[in-house]
Parts: sequence; structure tokens; C-alpha cells
Amino acid sequence: MVQSDLHVSGDASEIMSASPFSLVEDTSSYAAAVDAFLSDTARAKVPVWTDGRPDLAASVACAAGLYGEARRPAACSYGIVVRPEAMPAGLVALLEPLADKWLAGEEVGAGLLDALFGKAADEAEVHTLLVAGLYEHLTVDTVWPLMRAAELRPDVRLRLLTGRDAASLAWFTAKQYAHTAPDVRDIGMFTAVDRGLTRSGIHLLDEEGMKTADVRSEILGTRWSRLLLQGHGKDDSINLADYTICGLNSAVPRKENVIGPICAYSDEPTCYKPVDKLIQLRDVRAAEVVLSSCNSGPFADAAVYDPKYQLMLNAIDGTAKDVVAAITGHEAGHSENLSWLESVRERGSSAAAFNSSIRTVGPSPAYVHFGMGAAEEGDTPEPPAVVPAQLLLTASARLTAYLAGGLLSFRNPLRSGLESLAARVDHQITRQSQVVRDPADTARSLLFDLEQLDLAIAEQFVNDPENEFGGSFGYFAERSTVDPSSSATVRCPCGRPAERFIRRALAPTALDTEGVICTRCSDVALGLPGGPSLLIEAEEDLLQGDVRPVRVTVRDARPGTIQLGLFVAKYGREYCTATPELQKVHIGPDGVGETEFTLTLSPYTAPMAYYMTAYAVQDLAVTIARRPYNAFPTPDSSE
Repeated sequence: MVQSDLHVSGDASEIMSASPFSLVEDTSSYAAAVDAFLSDTARAKVPVWTDGRPDLAASVACAAGLYGEARRPAACSYGIVVRPEAMPAGLVALLEPLADKWLAGEEVGAGLLDALFGKAADEAEVHTLLVAGLYEHLTVDTVWPLMRAAELRPDVRLRLLTGRDAASLAWFTAKQYAHTAPDVRDIGMFTAVDRGLTRSGIHLLDEEGMKTADVRSEILGTRWSRLLLQGHGKDDSINLADYTICGLNSAVPRKENVIGPICAYSDEPTCYKPVDKLIQLRDVRAAEVVLSSCNSGPFADAAVYDPKYQLMLNAIDGTAKDVVAAITGHEAGHSENLSWLESVRERGSSAAAFNSSIRTVGPSPAYVHFGMGAAEEGDTPEPPAVVPAQLLLTASARLTAYLAGGLLSFRNPLRSGLESLAARVDHQITRQSQVVRDPADTARSLLFDLEQLDLAIAEQFVNDPENEFGGSFGYFAERSTVDPSSSATVRCPCGRPAERFIRRALAPTALDTEGVICTRCSDVALGLPGGPSLLIEAEEDLLQGDVRPVRVTVRDARPGTIQLGLFVAKYGREYCTATPELQKVHIGPDGVGETEFTLTLSPYTAPMAYYMTAYAVQDLAVTIARRPYNAFPTPDSSE
């Protein structure tokens, strides 16, 4: 990687005269300057001790056009300085007004928040805890338990102040006293991993736009109040298409015993991306920078690269007074970006917006806020709903079982339609689709597709009652086991005891099934848990030549329509018919519907026991009920 020239133009003395900051060379002068500033904050400039580092002096000059007046920020409820002995006295004094009460560093721990604020969270009263310390001292064991505890408490906000050394921390602390200039209003989002975002009042460049835009000029050419940079990367860089946000700070020494990126091992400017498209993070003029990539702000003992190349530390060395970065890997995407866009419109917290949204895909918070943040933060908007509707999930499971195993042959004419719907459902389940698509549109589209396929499946029963869908219960049973806790004694429609049970699928190529087996009638009901059930009402003892009604009642169905049919056992079709073969039945709000069929026995029906089967298809679920009947010979009228 290559370091750019100092990013300030114009006469240095003129720039600093308009700046809210003043440079201090040595620690003794710094302590005196801090005392003077705190005694008269309204008229004095914020002292900045740079320890002779030219990169910090350049950043102080660059920040002159970003910040206006200096005044004390709203103090946090409590503060902790980790290892204050590693800091000059002036820095400790400058930190002191940032919290109402300071605690000893050894009090850091998971139980601290409960000890300070009680175990019951009170959202009406918001508490803030500030932790300040050198980067090397902010380790996983120090900060991570606090982060996890704060995530569970909506009444607590955790803030961190750090720097690669005491001079960086002094500069970062000084920026907390400066207020963003009133003419710095621009908000920007540059994302190389998302598209389709729109929001008025925000400069937005997405994945498509980056293919042709001069990203470097757009980022460096604006003074940003808040800026989000999002792409793939590690703790040293963020990829923005061909451009790269670079974490290198050439002014700080290298730690030879720690791995560095490729540029650490070359005497010539080099990078894994085009060198002429590197964007030095310290050159970016932004009051708040959000580094939205994996591991963009890791704890000191969890970083991959030498701190010399750390993005978060380079942002702190730059102009930003607030830096939001990810301490670990995460799955932030479209949903989180929408949450952020909504949050900045309400002046909410960037870290809270991202963390509240990624709760559905990650086990823990990923984003940390370095800096004091706004004195009055807006509420964090509710993240977009990303949980698919239950019908979408149900359809996905049924499609998977039908298509992934050997239930349906490749010659089955319904395979192509099922595969097309499976592809659509698979996309509609994604988090991005859940955020982008109107749930009502998704539901309407899904219901239309399901009704078409339900009809096609029902028609397979009409054409061949022993079709592959009809054999699904046997197929699933071979890949399932009975759940003993589901067994219950019930009454068969014939009046005798029966057992209801559920078989639990052992593989994704099978579905859970529910059955009722009678001591006399055998399998009288088969279906899917959550699907409809059927009840057949008909006379059991018939005569040759009889024509009798058969009433079928549907229960527990989804309100709407259902395909319902009736057929007789294969060995009885020579003599018996059920008409009509298929009906479309209306299901009311209570999940109930009913219709009537006609069972006709020919005068030549062989006298014996038969059974009829009612079937229903709704939302790709096949439900079957059986009812036995007997055909007696017609009495001889001469007898």
C-alpha cells in the first residue's frame, strides 16, 4: 500500500487560526494547556498533544474545516480508565469531565452493569458507560463481557475511547470536545455489496454505481457528517469495487513480530488491489465513519494484522470523532443498511442500528462505537422484519421433501412446476427479499402458485388414484420414526377406539406425518401436521344398485379454497363410482368446509367389503381419509 501526501491545502497558520484545536509539543505544556482549556472551555481551544507525530498534526489541520466551536460534551454516567499510568497527566485530566463518576479499572467485568444500574433494565432512563484506554489494553477479556452485557440492556450505552498510543488517544479525546460545523451536513453510504437502496438526502453509491464512479474523488471531495463504507475486507482494508479503503499509517513504527499485509514486505508501493485506487482512511474528512466490513475494528489481542495497518486506528488518527467498526465477522447486508439509513434520518446510533438488525443472523453484537456519540441520540428504529411468513416456510419444506428425494420420478409432469416454485420460494425466504418485497405481494404470488399446483396434484389423483403423491405417506414413513409423546386414543368414525400418532421425519427428504389407525378400519386418516383433516359421513351397509350421498367435511384448513376428491378402492372401480371426481370447496374463516359426493353401486356389484378414499390438497399438503362400506346382494323379490 502507498501513503498519500498530507491532506491539507492552504497556509497552515491560517488553517489553525480557524481551528477549534491547538497543537502542543510536550507533556508538561499539554497538562497546563488542558487545565487552561477546562477552566475556560467557551473561549479556549482544545489542546492536542501529538508527541511529535506529523500524521496527527496533519489530521488536526484537516479537521479544522470539519469542526466548529469547542465545548464540553454531555458526560457519561460512569467512566473507567484502563491503565491510566500509561497516559500523560494532561490526557487523564482531559478525560475526567467525560464521565460523572470514575471507577477503578479493575472493576471492568460482566457484572459491572448490574452492580451500577440494577439487574432490572429501565428503558425510561438511559445510562452510559465510557471505557478509555490504549488499544493494546482493550483486549477481548476486558471489553467483550461488557459488550455482551450491554447488548442485553436497552438502558445502557457503551462507549470506547482508544488510540494506538497515548498521542492518538489524546487526539481522539480532544475531538470529543469539538462539535461538527453547522455547514457539514452531508451523509454518505458507499457499499460494494448491496444495491437497490434509495433514500433522499443521502449520497448513496451502491454496487452497480461503483463500476463506473470515481469513488476516490467522491469520498475525498466532501466533508461528511456521517459516512458509511461497506465492502468485503479485513482489519486492514475495505474493498469498494476496484478501490480500497486503506488502513496503513506509514508514520507509525512497524511491529516486526506481527504479521502484516503484502505491502509490509515490499520496499516499493504495492497492494493486492490497484495502488492508484487506494483511499487512505486518514484523508477522509468525516465526523463519523462507519467501517462496515468484517473485523474492521478487532480487539487488540484478536487482530490479524499489525496495528500499523488497522483501519479503525487509522480512522481514529484521522478526522473522525466517532468511529463505528465491527469487532468480529458478521452477516450485515441489505436489512442492516436499511436500518442504518432510517437511523441516521432520526439521528440515531449507527452501532445500535446495525446490532439490532443482525440479531436474527448472529449470536452476538458485532459493531462497537468508538467515541462519545451524540448527546441526544434518536431512537433506534425497529429493524425491518426478516422472518418469512409461515406459509412460505411450510411451502419450502414440502417442496424440498417432494423434490430432493426419490418420491417423484423424473418423468412426473409436475416436477418442472414444483422446481420453478422451489426456486422462487428459496429466493423469497432470503433476508434481502424479506426486506425488499412487500409481504402482501409475496403472499399473493405464493397463494396463486400454490393453488395452481394444488389443482395439478389433485388432477393426478383423478387420472391415477395410485399416483406418486398418493404414495408419499409410505415413502415418508420409511424415513421416519413414531413420536411416542404424540400418541393419543381417539374414536374412529366407525365408533371403535383408534390411535392418533405423529411420525417424525429423519431426513429432509421426508415430512412429518400424522395418522389415525383404527382397530377395525386400519388407516383411516393420513395427513401432515398443520394441514387439514377430513371426515367422511356415509352409510356403511349398501345394496347392489344403491345410489347414496357421501358428505365430506374439511377441518383445520387455511381459509380460502381447497381441492377435494373421492375415489373407491381399485378392486371396486369395476362396480362403484364416486361423482364428481373433484370439487373446489370454499373454506370459511373457521377453517371448515364441506361438500357432497354421490356413490353409485352397479346392480352387478360383487358383494363384499369395500372402502372409499377422500383426499384434499391445499398448500402442497395431501390429506387422506378412508371409510369402509359393504355391498350386500339385493334381496330376491320373489323370496
